[in-house]
Amino acid sequence: MIKCAVLDDYQQVALSMADWSAVTDRVVVNVFHTHFDNEDLLAAAIEDCEIVVIMRERTPFRRTLFQRLPRLKLLITTGMRNASIDLPAATEHGVVVCGTRGGGEGTTELTWALILGLARKLVQENEALRTGGHWQSTIGVDLKGKRLGLLGLGHIGSNVAQIGQAFGMEVAAWSHNLTADKAAAAGVYLATSKEELLESSDIVSIHLVLGDRTRGLLSARELGLMKPTAYLINTSRAPIVDRDALIASLRGGRIAGAGLDVYETEPLPADDPLRSLPNVLATPHIGYVTEAAYRSFFRGIVEDIDAFLNGSPVNVIG
Repeated sequence: MIKCAVLDDYQQVALSMADWSAVTDRVVVNVFHTHFDNEDLLAAAIEDCEIVVIMRERTPFRRTLFQRLPRLKLLITTGMRNASIDLPAATEHGVVVCGTRGGGEGTTELTWALILGLARKLVQENEALRTGGHWQSTIGVDLKGKRLGLLGLGHIGSNVAQIGQAFGMEVAAWSHNLTADKAAAAGVYLATSKEELLESSDIVSIHLVLGDRTRGLLSARELGLMKPTAYLINTSRAPIVDRDALIASLRGGRIAGAGLDVYETEPLPADDPLRSLPNVLATPHIGYVTEAAYRSFFRGIVEDIDAFLNGSPVNVIG
């Protein structure tokens, strides 16, 4: 029997979110519910596996890890893009990398949960209510008539734009490749520059793919252009924003707050300041963690394993 490891099944649902019967006559599945933050321990735990399944970018697969897994033949990631996998190293070690389709609209919905939570000070008000603190201690921010600035107008950005328009917001967008025609088709104002978008927006939400042009896109200079009353939302990828500059801006009150779902180190260290800053609403990278997305992901995982074992891999990445 072929051995398969499923990593980082935090919610312990990997085997219940899909029907694995198509492969269980050929594969023994071992599910790990806790995160390996040490490569030595990880390599020891999965060294005899020919198939490994990873959930998004929770566990990076770098060259050093591939070198320690000579039996590995198939690596499956949820989604069709995973920046934490060293694809050239996988090829060099004869490992086929496959992804899965689907994912639902969870990130769009979480983006709005963060926006609304910040605008209506839900964390502060809920904490006060639970602990017997002041009754009505904050004043909420009205969204109608405000400008929502989107960095990126792809699938998620476009969906976020539609909801903003439903709230009566003026929506603007900018990215390196965004055209006037695409912005117009979405009913969105095309900002002339990144700087204009940042200077004029009351809420800035990031919906870009991480790459050479977007890594560090928002540094201290860019964050300094934002209004002191503005909020920054990042449900995309943490390295798009300079972490130190963001923390300094939040501590100094140079922006009103941030809604964050992504971090450069995950899980976020216990002593990380983003856990305790009062003007941060933070969630543990749950944008994609919804029932619809998980069912789609795990169904795709089983299909990938079955196709690979039948000699015809599908959803191959790279």
